[in-house]
Amino acid sequence: MTPDSRTPGAHQARDLVRVAFGPAVVALVVIAAVTLLQLVIANSDMTGALGAIASMWLGVHQVPISIGGRELGVMPLLPVLLMVWGTARTTAHATAPTASWFVTRWIVASALGGPLLFTAVALAVIHDAASVITELQTPNAFRAFCSVLVVHVIGAIIGVGSRVGRRALAASPLPDWVADSLRAAAAGVLALLGLSGMVTACSLVVHWATMQELYGITASLFGQFSLTVLSILYVPNVIVATAAMAVGSSAHLGFATFSSFTVFGGDIPALPVLAAAPHPPLGPIWVALLIVGASSGVALGQQCARRPLPLSDAMAKVGVAALVAALTLALLGYAGSGQLGNFGGVGIDQGTFGFAIFLWFTAIGALTVMMAGGIRRRPRRPKPAPVVPSAEPPLSAEPTPDRDPDDSEVATQDLSGLDLPDEHDR
Repeated sequence: MTPDSRTPGAHQARDLVRVAFGPAVVALVVIAAVTLLQLVIANSDMTGALGAIASMWLGVHQVPISIGGRELGVMPLLPVLLMVWGTARTTAHATAPTASWFVTRWIVASALGGPLLFTAVALAVIHDAASVITELQTPNAFRAFCSVLVVHVIGAIIGVGSRVGRRALAASPLPDWVADSLRAAAAGVLALLGLSGMVTACSLVVHWATMQELYGITASLFGQFSLTVLSILYVPNVIVATAAMAVGSSAHLGFATFSSFTVFGGDIPALPVLAAAPHPPLGPIWVALLIVGASSGVALGQQCARRPLPLSDAMAKVGVAALVAALTLALLGYAGSGQLGNFGGVGIDQGTFGFAIFLWFTAIGALTVMMAGGIRRRPRRPKPAPVVPSAEPPLSAEPTPDRDPDDSEVATQDLSGLDLPDEHDR
């Protein structure tokens, strides 16, 4: 075997190893560096450092952490979004647009196999550390494996789909507009989250004094730096909660409940980014959040109207886009919710969030499609030309068979020899 023939196999092997262990190793290195830095600054010994690193690695994948009987279930969304992005990027780099389905399956299997192996090792490390540090509890193994699997499945689907998605849709029996509906769903999700982020930033500016009070719980520079980093990690959670308020749903921090129509006050964690939460009594400015939901529906409808379709197909495209967007945001809302120790449940109202998004995107999106010219009429079938009765052609004389001249003479002689009655006898 020549070196040239071994080169493609070597490249594929390196890509599979990078896909399997690249994002997980990068996350593990960053977590280890942050954990060890905090232990050094706090003048703490390294007892249980491996257990803390393993717990934080699982926490990045939305696995709840239990310390001293108190569960930290509401994990920051920014690390898991970065993990999904890293998995999608590595799988997309390893997948060629013309890759066979056999190679594609191996890439997806590698993207899932490496993190699952890390999960098994992390659970073993935590179980061993829990025997020394009694406050640390081993997470539920089934929940840990399921969370890690879901995170990397989403990343692998996004990465592989960006390279071979159109080819897969073209080979499937699905309609041609499915790809456009997925693009419209992405536009609606990004519009809603982007506008909600702007509202969150404006609310932080308005409640600047409250944010300074939350920073005042610690006087050390390192403590304030830690609060800043923690707030940045939880910014996507706050944006998703703002999006829930923008579509008519609600968010809650323990007993405190926030929506576009009413606010019930309560104790909130001392996290500076939570200063963006509205304070009772609720002013009329928060009702303007509903404009954010409507604008996001317009963005979805504009994407659906780029290629006009007949009425039934256009409405089906809007419905599929709204459904995908609602499922995506509902999954984000579920990932950003959980238990927070003594504060209780933190997150959004799961019962109304997804349904409200689907309703807004379907209604506003369909109206936008109709107004933006996204509906075209089906081509009319040509009517059959009326049958005009044509004049009957003149009857042509039938050809007479050829007769022998002798036969006519014989017939004449026979008739003349007969005794026929004349007219008077009749």
